[in-house]
Formats: sequence, C-alpha cells, structure tokens
Amino acid sequence: MKLSPESVARASSRHPWTTVGMWVAFIALSGYLASTYLADALTTDIDFTDRPEAVQARDLVEEMRGEQKLAEFVVVVSDNATSADAEYMEFVGQLQTAVTALGSDKIEFVGSYLDESGPVSEDGRTVLLPVTMADPDIDDASAHAIELEEAVDAVVHPDGFETLIAGAATLNNDFQELAEETLAKGETFGIAVALVVLLVVIGTVVAAVLPLLLAIASIAVAFGLTAVVGRLFDLSFFITNFITMMGLAVGIDYSLFIVARYREERVRGADKLEAIGRAGATANRAVLFSGITVVLALLGLFFMPNTIFRSLSTGAILVVLVAVAASMTLLPAVLSLLGDKLNKLRVRKTEALNNVDKVGGFWDKITGAVMRRPVVWLLGGAALLVAIGVAYFQIQTGFSGVSTLPDDLESKQAFLILKEEFSGGLGEPLEIVADGTVTAEVTAGFDRLVEIVAGDPAFGPPLGELQVNDTGDIALLSIPLQGDAASRVSNEAVIRLRAEYVPQAFAGTDATVLVGGWPAFNIDFFDDVKTNTPIVFIFVLGLSFLLLTVVFRSIVLPIKAILLNLLSVGAAYGAIVLFFQPAASPGWIQSIAEGLGFIQVESIEAWLPLFLFAILFGLSMDYHVFLLTRIREHYDRTGSNEEAVAFGLRTTGAIITGAALIMVAVFGGFAAGDLVAMQQMGFGLAIAVFLDATIVRSILVPAGMRLLGEYNWYLPKWLEWLPEMDIEGHAAAAVAHDREAHA
Repeated sequence: MKLSPESVARASSRHPWTTVGMWVAFIALSGYLASTYLADALTTDIDFTDRPEAVQARDLVEEMRGEQKLAEFVVVVSDNATSADAEYMEFVGQLQTAVTALGSDKIEFVGSYLDESGPVSEDGRTVLLPVTMADPDIDDASAHAIELEEAVDAVVHPDGFETLIAGAATLNNDFQELAEETLAKGETFGIAVALVVLLVVIGTVVAAVLPLLLAIASIAVAFGLTAVVGRLFDLSFFITNFITMMGLAVGIDYSLFIVARYREERVRGADKLEAIGRAGATANRAVLFSGITVVLALLGLFFMPNTIFRSLSTGAILVVLVAVAASMTLLPAVLSLLGDKLNKLRVRKTEALNNVDKVGGFWDKITGAVMRRPVVWLLGGAALLVAIGVAYFQIQTGFSGVSTLPDDLESKQAFLILKEEFSGGLGEPLEIVADGTVTAEVTAGFDRLVEIVAGDPAFGPPLGELQVNDTGDIALLSIPLQGDAASRVSNEAVIRLRAEYVPQAFAGTDATVLVGGWPAFNIDFFDDVKTNTPIVFIFVLGLSFLLLTVVFRSIVLPIKAILLNLLSVGAAYGAIVLFFQPAASPGWIQSIAEGLGFIQVESIEAWLPLFLFAILFGLSMDYHVFLLTRIREHYDRTGSNEEAVAFGLRTTGAIITGAALIMVAVFGGFAAGDLVAMQQMGFGLAIAVFLDATIVRSILVPAGMRLLGEYNWYLPKWLEWLPEMDIEGHAAAAVAHDREAHA
C-alpha cells in the first residue's frame, strides 16, 4: 500500500496561495460555526448510552411524575436573629416574593418555613428556601440559576443576614466558570512556554512562531467541526478545554518535526521545493502515521457507554485530524511562501535544528554511554518507572464533588452549611423506586427500609412520605445522603443500600426495587469503567501492534514499543496517586504537591486512568514513530543497527526533547487551575510525556535496541505478505540508489 504525503506536500508547495486561501476560508467558516452553534452543542450533563440500574430508576420516576426538575436551595443565615423574629420572617417573605417574580417559566416553586415547606436549623438561625426550577434541562436551569442569584442579591439584606445558594444548577455554573479560568490560564502559560522552547530549539523567531500559528489554526477549525458534530448529539463542555490542550500539543509537535526536516534538507543542499518534497516524503509520513496511531487509541474510548468519554475522545480526534491535515497541506504552502525567510530574526547561530553530519555531540554521547552498558541502563530506567508506578496499586477512584471546590466559592460555603445544619445531599437524594403493583407487602418493605437506613449515619431522613402513582404500579421514596454525594463515604453507602438494605427490606416480595439518583449514577459509572476497561485495552494495544508491525515490518519493535509505553503510562498513574491522594504517599511528596497548588483528595477521578491510557498511548507512539522512522531510515541505508540507533537519537533527540517540553508546558498550564479533575489530567499527561521523552526515548529505547541487535527487525516469513508502508519515502529511494552505486 502506497501513501503519498509527499505528493500532497509538493502540490501544496506549488500552489501555496490557493492552499493558504482555502485554509483561511476554512478558519473563517469554522469561526462562524463555533460562534453560532458551539454554545448550544455543549452540555454539562453526563449520561449513559446503556441502561444501568440508575437509568432504569430515572425512567420510572419520569413516568411517574414527568421529567425530574432540579432543586436549588436559598440558604439564609443570621448572626443573632432566629426564625421566630419578625425581622427574619419579613426578610424571608421578601426573598420568596423576589424569587417568585422571576416567572413560572423559570421558577416552578419557592417555599420556606413560613408556609411549612422549608426546614429550619435546630438553633433557628439558618433556614432553607427550596426552589424548584421550571426547566429540567441542566443547561437551561443553570442559566435561570444566575437570575435566581441576582434576584436574591437584589433584596436588601438586614444587618447580620447572609444568603447563599446551593444546588446542581448553581454548582454547574461554578464548575463552568472554573473550567473557563483553567482554559485561559492553560492557554496563556502553555503558549508562552512553548514559544520560549521553540525559540531555543529552532533558533529563529519566524520558524518558532510558525508551529504556534499552525496549532491555533487547527484548534479554530476543530471548534467549528465540533459545533457541527454537536448538532447531532450533545457534547461535554470540557471538550473545549481538551481540544485546546491537545491542539496546542500535537499541532506544535507535528509542525516542529516537519519544519526541522525541511531545514535539514536545505542544509543538505536541496532547493526550497525539493526540501519541502523530501520533508513530505519523510516527516509528513511520520506525522500521518503518528496521527493515525493517536486516533486509533482514542477510538477505543467509544467502547465506553457514556457521553463523557465519547465527547472528549471526539474532540481529541477532531483536533488531531485537523492538525495532521494542516501539517501536510498548510505548512508546506507556508514554507513555500517563506522560503529562507523562515530563518529570519535569528536568536541562535546554529544553521539548522539538527546537523545530521555532526557526530560526537550531546545526543551521541548519551546514546554511546547507554549502548556501552545497555543492561545497567535498561534495568535502572525500568526500575525507576516501576518504582513510581507501584503507587497505582493504592489508587482509590471516585468523583470530585463540591467538597473539592475552592473554599471561597459560595456554592461550597452553602454546601458546608447544608451538611452541618441539615443534610448535604438534600439537592441530590437517592431515589428508591419499586416497579410493579404496590401491595401492602411492598409498602411494608419501604417501612422496613426506612428503619434500616435510620441506623446508618450516612443517610438522612426521608424527604416526605412514600409516593405512589395513580395506577398503583410505581412507588417512590427519596432519601438524601448526609455528606457530599461524590465522596467515598456516599459511594459506599449506595453500595450498601443496593447490596444489603434493599434486598433485606423487600425480602419475600415480588417487586423490582431499583436505586437511582445522582449518587447511584456514580456507582453505575464505576461499574461501566471496570467492565469495559479490558475491552479498551485489548482494542488499543491490538490495533497499535498491527499498525506498527505493518509500518516497521517487525514484530519485535511493536512489542517493545507497547511494553515501554505501558511502563510510562503506569508511572504516570503512580505519580497521580502520589501527588493527589494523601493516604498513599509520603509527606514530603504531599508538601511538594501542596506547594504546586494541587488539591488533595480521597479519590482519583474514575474516568481518568482509562482516559489517560488512550491519550498517552497515542502520544507516546508519536515519539516512537518519529524516532524509529529515522533509525529505520539509516538502518536501511547502512545495515548497521548500532549506527542506526545513534543516528536516530542524534537527529531526533533535540526535536523530541523540545516537543516534550512544549507538551509538558501545555499540560502543566491546565494543571494550574482550580478544578481537581483538570489538575489530575494535566499533571498526569505532563509527567507521562516528560518520562516518555527522557527515560524511555533516551535510555530504554537505545538500550533495548542495542541488546536485541538484528532481532529488532525480525519479521516471520509467514508475515512477509504484509503490505509495505513506505514511511521513509526518498530515504528508501536513496537506499536503492546507494546499493546500485556500490554494486
């Protein structure tokens, strides 16, 4: 099978203005699509695409009383007055009036202790005004929650009175605001550091800015495509964060590799168009196959039956595909227009990013030292990664709830008051639903269940009486949890409820009793991850093995690449546990984590390990493909394994290190936000890329290739029918020419 990135690069370079014009049109169209449709395509809601127990319970609740409305709570706190005082009553009455005035299209109901529909704390100084939002959609309700907050703030507060608002919609707004702040911080930090690294590595301002511009163009087009895809199904609002993060990382990296190869060919003596063609035949091909590898890894996440995995993988796939397309078409066109102006505004004296004829430099010394004692270096490097990765076996997975938010957020302060004075889970109760004829035995079962949970401190008292629908075949009881619905204590309480309390209470009845509500959704999510993780691993590892086997015509290199990537991914898992989970790490590491501003939590995000596996496996294969491409190129030319390894490290060492530093900066910028989920993801990606580009590429790869020798290129005869993917392009042609010349 013949791929032709070279012909695409040559065509783009021969018609540069046409190519650039088409991309400018794409970017403009994408900007219009993103500004018009993207906001409506995004949601903070997470849903399942299968039917676990919580989904079945939700459907029964909606059948009984319609689509469930979201609940907010206006928390009123007084320093001195109590609910029996006239001043307190008057203020609460004004709040009710102001909230009701928002209209029935926004607020369905607002109550208080004045009409016996709102609770009062034991000391009488704190009361709750329960507010039922009119729209069940989380995104619409969140917009109305902003107006709710404004209406409450507009009421004149007597001295000593304070109001706070808690609830899913308000919390959702806070999460979105923090995500936007994280995005802005990550973009600013990542771009600034990336520019510095590019200037140091490339040496000229024009050549350094070019990869940044290509990455930004890729992000813009990916946003437009996301807006189109979002017309078909809702996407998580986190997708914009992830597109930006991945777009900066891969967009800069892909452009950097191609620019480096173009400049290298110019140093060799090729004219402008020929240098673009040769870069297209080599670096562009490597970019294409690297992009394919990343996309294949991300496709594995579609096996997960929930919208968060599918949304984030969709965004990443889109931006990777656009970055590959831009690198193969737009970049050659821009290089054609710039020509030697690419080297304008020089900040270093070096003539090229990598001088392939310079032997004995830093990377030659590193490679030589490693290959002189390959066993020592291999065991030492692997031991270091294993030592870091061991902490993974202490991981506790869950979700970050309101308790992990910054203390200065009003939604967190309101939650703490709810937890202390009432029940922290009032806004997200468990829904226990009986499906079937509601007999006296079923009613008695609910009574027994209330008695059982009353002895468990994790549960609050039921929210009202048992509800039965008009046809008498669905019964519902709502029971809140005392603390954060996302905490480990709450998760364990849901598991006890399902596994012990419900079977015990309804023993002897024929009713099907289901436990739903947001806390139960969490448990079903964990079960889905546990069930489908092996499928994703087999899919990603299997396809990666097949692709690399075809690309490099070896079964040894793919196996080694997979093992090394698993080592770096495992080390990233262990580092996340060490830096975010206090119970699993020594104090000195936690001191460093706190100094970096990392939020200490009891659980690592449940979606993170599998998501990081797919992303990191793809990104790690990026570097592996770039490195092995140059090694294979020189091996085909010389037939010497050791010379080929030295050549590959010498010609890619600076590029891969620079690209890795850029990725670390981009991912690290996103880890600097206040959302613990983004902190964990950004840190995990950053540390994995750093370890992969240093320990794995600089030590383990050359040591392993030195020990394996000619076996690196072993392909069984019964697999020789595999198609040849000519990644090396002109290099392969040069090999044939060299062999003919010396025949």
